[in-house]
Amino acid sequence: MAGEQLQVLNALDVAKTQWYHFTAIIIAGMGFFTDAYDLFCISLVTKLLGRIYYHVDGAEKPGSLPPNVSAAVNGVAFCGTLAGQLFFGWLGDKLGRKKVYGMTLMLMVICSVASGLSFGHTPKSVMATLCFFRFWLGFGIGGDYPLSATIMSEYANKKTRGAFIAAVFAMQGFGILAGGIFAIILSSSFNAMFEAPSYEVDALRSTVPQADYVWRIILMVGALPAALTYYWRMKMPETARYTALVAKNAKQAASDMSKVLQMDIEAEPQKIEQIKEQKSGFGLFTKEFAKRHGLHLLGTTSTWFLLDIAFYSQNLFQKDIFSAIGWIPSAKSMNAIDEVYRIARAQTLIALCSTVPGYWFTVAFIDKMGRFAIQLMGFFFMTVFMFALAIPYDHWTHRDNRIGFVIMYSLTFFFANFGPNATTFVVPAEIFPARLRSTCHGISAASGKLGAIVGAFGFLYLAQNQDKAKADAGYPAGIGVKNSLIVLGVVNALGFLFTFLVPESKGKSLEEMSGENEEKEPQGEAEPPSSSGRRTAPVA
Repeated sequence: MAGEQLQVLNALDVAKTQWYHFTAIIIAGMGFFTDAYDLFCISLVTKLLGRIYYHVDGAEKPGSLPPNVSAAVNGVAFCGTLAGQLFFGWLGDKLGRKKVYGMTLMLMVICSVASGLSFGHTPKSVMATLCFFRFWLGFGIGGDYPLSATIMSEYANKKTRGAFIAAVFAMQGFGILAGGIFAIILSSSFNAMFEAPSYEVDALRSTVPQADYVWRIILMVGALPAALTYYWRMKMPETARYTALVAKNAKQAASDMSKVLQMDIEAEPQKIEQIKEQKSGFGLFTKEFAKRHGLHLLGTTSTWFLLDIAFYSQNLFQKDIFSAIGWIPSAKSMNAIDEVYRIARAQTLIALCSTVPGYWFTVAFIDKMGRFAIQLMGFFFMTVFMFALAIPYDHWTHRDNRIGFVIMYSLTFFFANFGPNATTFVVPAEIFPARLRSTCHGISAASGKLGAIVGAFGFLYLAQNQDKAKADAGYPAGIGVKNSLIVLGVVNALGFLFTFLVPESKGKSLEEMSGENEEKEPQGEAEPPSSSGRRTAPVA
């Protein structure tokens, strides 16, 4: 390294894996658990909302949300998340990670509870209330992305940093499972207590009045995991890298990490004085940043954007897949609560077989294979499987071949999670300077959410049948599912190419990756053997 590392930072880099690492994963990961729960559970209850609030007497099929209402209910949280990622990412660099961390969690708790409340009884007032609170819920969730990633990266050691950050992100998988399992238990209980005929037998009685409680309870329970971790978030000390390198308080950083690592760390006031005397460093909108990190930021934003277009477009095909393999019968053959149960069961099985394993494969291999290799591999296989689904699409539509379609589809999203869905979250937390780390991660994450909006809603319109008469009610003609899959294959191929802009950070300290030691070059001493390793037993 060009500059001499502060002892407190070196102690963190070479620390053995300890209990505080796992505590940090749980505390940071509960935000992602809540994030996934909230984004997942809305898809469980949208059909129910349609039956309750948009029932039409005498209609052949149960009521459903109009396209504009459906887009608002499903998409407003994405818009809030995008805004929250930018705002809290910036705030995390200005005020410190810890000060902002509690704000995001409280916002999530309050808005999760409020999402299940309504002002008024009309469909319009209920949907307006739901959308309002889901926007602010998304705003809080958005703040969790840059803050959780940054905190975990700044607490972790060099050897297993990738696995720790990926493990925080992998808590999303457990959030999806928890949402599905809770919805299964709740809908089963309500079904047993309030029996109802199917829609085709008795349209009006198929939706019992108590069904209105089901969606509210499912949404409100999302507040529990976030509330349970609030106390522990408040007890976490500020990260040493923020305290030492941004706030320039080495004494406080050494004191905080001495308690965390349970070892003596020298405050080194003379080194921090030298850091204070230097100019504060280049900002985000400077030529120096563009020269050092411009391509890196382009790489992290573009790959996350392209990944999320493909990743969030999966919602287009899930209902067709579930119906095709008989997991979900036609809507009119079920009552309202039974439909919630069937959808929850199907999505939980997909999560268990495809989503969750992919996340934890990344955790297991990211520090062995490296971020770059996993991301390239993921985009490559996503491209292959998308084209394999798209080109012979007519072949997959025959009933005998539908199980093959489901397997190919599941593999696409296994390699999204054992691939760019995890690595695009990890890398921005490692390669930028401490004073801009949270901001740059927030920008990268917001770019991803923009891709999610394109994927979830752009393709909802794009994938409609080319014959307007065969398109879903309320939608214009599109380019069809086959052509949409081809477009998604091209999107994944572009993600593969843009990955070459992203540097490999495996086994390197955050200061090596960001070049912050080079900024201290005037001190010019060669790096001495680590004295801090005496009680942390540096990993070989």
